[in-house]
Amino acid sequence: MNSLILVILALAGYLLAYRFYGRFLGNKLFRLSSERLMPAHEFRDGIDYVPTKPHIIFGHHFTTIAGLGPIVGPAIGIIWGWLPAFLWVFLGSIFMGAVHDFSTLVVSARNRGRSIGELTADIISPSTRYALQFIMQLLLFIVLAVFAMIVSSLFVMYPEAVIPVWAQIPVAIWLGREIRKGKNDLLYSILALLLLYVFVLVGVRFPVSLPWSTEVSVVVWCILLFIYVFFASTLPVQKLLQPRDYINSHQLLVAMAFLILGIFVAHPDFSAPAINESAFAPGSDVPDLAPLMFIVIACGAISGFHSLASSGTTVKQVDREQDALPIGFGAMITESFLAVLVIVAAGAGLGMGLEADGEFFTGVDAYRHHYASWSSASGLSAKLDAFIIGSANLFSSLGVPVRYGAAFVVVFIVSFANTTLDSAARIQRISLQEIFTNSRGEIRKPMNNRYVATLLIVIAAGGMTFFKPGGQGAMVLWPLFGSLNQLMAALALGVVTVYLSSRKISVIYTLLPMLLILTLTLWAMVENLAGFLRNGEYLLVAISAVILVLTGWLTLSSMGALLRRKRSPKS
Repeated sequence: MNSLILVILALAGYLLAYRFYGRFLGNKLFRLSSERLMPAHEFRDGIDYVPTKPHIIFGHHFTTIAGLGPIVGPAIGIIWGWLPAFLWVFLGSIFMGAVHDFSTLVVSARNRGRSIGELTADIISPSTRYALQFIMQLLLFIVLAVFAMIVSSLFVMYPEAVIPVWAQIPVAIWLGREIRKGKNDLLYSILALLLLYVFVLVGVRFPVSLPWSTEVSVVVWCILLFIYVFFASTLPVQKLLQPRDYINSHQLLVAMAFLILGIFVAHPDFSAPAINESAFAPGSDVPDLAPLMFIVIACGAISGFHSLASSGTTVKQVDREQDALPIGFGAMITESFLAVLVIVAAGAGLGMGLEADGEFFTGVDAYRHHYASWSSASGLSAKLDAFIIGSANLFSSLGVPVRYGAAFVVVFIVSFANTTLDSAARIQRISLQEIFTNSRGEIRKPMNNRYVATLLIVIAAGGMTFFKPGGQGAMVLWPLFGSLNQLMAALALGVVTVYLSSRKISVIYTLLPMLLILTLTLWAMVENLAGFLRNGEYLLVAISAVILVLTGWLTLSSMGALLRRKRSPKS
């Protein structure tokens, strides 16, 4: 199949989905209203609660939920063929992911901007509050610890990204100051973006490599990142996080535009098969498609981390309730479209030319070489290389030298991985403070101090990261991340479902996605638990067992609350 046809169909489908399904959810199901007072205004503090223009908060939310997720997942997911990966990304994002992100944002906004974990006390039962908060804290803990290691590894793998990524910090602070002065935010963000591209050229010309071994270099970068994360997640959101994410969203949209132009000019056919029969052949080391593909490809379809972003930081910056639709639903399908472009880059762009092992492969041979086995295609470098090389090939059709095209892609990959770090730390700090909030809404000391709460989080994540040499300690818990992330999505949809039921609103639009993702996730968790037992990984066995028990408790409590709400008068 020609890649251009797929991109056109996908783009048209996303636009139609937003126009009809998104607006249906906003106008008919949730009945968005400009009359409701948003938490950003009610609790405005100039730190976390800051009313923000919708296009700026869109940029923040978009980059927060994106990160590496819509890149690494689809880049490995096409090992089963481009068709199942595309169908899951396209349909999953519209009927599950966008519903999940949008609904958790709205429900949180109507409940004083509290996180989805904190809301369980009111919506389901007080006893379930700490169960979901525990799952949230564990998920965010893994994200913070592992992504510090990943970004550090990316700095070592791609030294040309060091200067432009770190240069974003002063540029973002400058942009934030100019916006607060009342300057034209779009004009100044474009100037900031152009400045970043200058730094990309500088980075290619002067790559920065630390003068130590890879192991030591990763540790040094981790330490520097944790220091940065502490300050980034405690500063007022409009001083660094907002403008930085706003610039990054421009950077990603430009990258997506160049990819579309490259696909339009080159329009390569897919070198990847629609269904990769060798992945299903006896003796193949590729795991079964179900349930693993639905866990591997998360952010491009549905991801539990998104509900933490929606109800953690984003909701505290939304100016009007109507803005929740383009921010929640719109950002998710935009991210999903990025995942489609990744599928095209890895499944078609890679076939335009792959140099590996001293040979040059094209077409189907390029795909078969890169995706020869699960072990050869599932590593971080392999996942990213498929996208980087495929994208650089597409850019070359526009006259961009492959070297600079690859550097352009690398910088935006590392930038987006980095945005996950500071956002995750802020979300975890807010969630931790909620846990220590009493019945009067007061945060107990010393957690009421954001510096103390953030420091505790950073030290814990750092301790996990440095538990093993080379910052590999966080990888101890990494096998739990995929299923834990999707479990969070299912539980968040469960909270929304009970909320809708209590208001006598149809629950079918959230209940069905919740049941599907919960079934797939529990299936994957049970398979993982069996694997941990076989391998003698008893720490993972114990944590998995606890999560399964908490999940059972939350599910039964949700079903009980759902039945009680259906029988009770309208709330």
